[in-house]
Amino acid sequence: MEGIEVLEDLYSRIGPTVRRGVEGLTAHELTARVDPGANTIAWLTWHIGRGQDVQVSAACGREQVWTAGGWDEKFALPFGPEDTGFGHTPDDVAQVQASAELLLGYVQDVQNESLDVLTGLADADLDVVVDQAWDPPVTLGARLVSVAADALQHAAQIAFVRGMLERR
Repeated sequence: MEGIEVLEDLYSRIGPTVRRGVEGLTAHELTARVDPGANTIAWLTWHIGRGQDVQVSAACGREQVWTAGGWDEKFALPFGPEDTGFGHTPDDVAQVQASAELLLGYVQDVQNESLDVLTGLADADLDVVVDQAWDPPVTLGARLVSVAADALQHAAQIAFVRGMLERR
């Protein structure tokens, strides 16, 4: 298996993992908190999509799915077009209110775009530096692994929160 094939497999797991955690939840369950300062499933799902969308599009020179697909208008959130949720307060988290279908639709579109990006790459592309702001500079391969790892960590948080809600 080559590097791009490994990344395609990794990225193809994000959407289904998120779907298992979100599908069938009510609006109340999507915005419930296990603690007053905790992230909600709605926010975590939105954040997974935004983080992946912003970082993959920036690294590969493509337009964000958020704006290209009109998701910014569908969600109608009070955040800027580059906002991924990083540094959000509990009040910010509470503003992310959307149906499971809307949340999963966005995550799926982002996954489709990411997989499309990957099919256009060769293994040699993974060594290209995409971010000089770090020491050492970040390669495309490192960025893509980091984005997927972050998304799957947040998907695990969704599963945890869902489990906690089901125990109530």
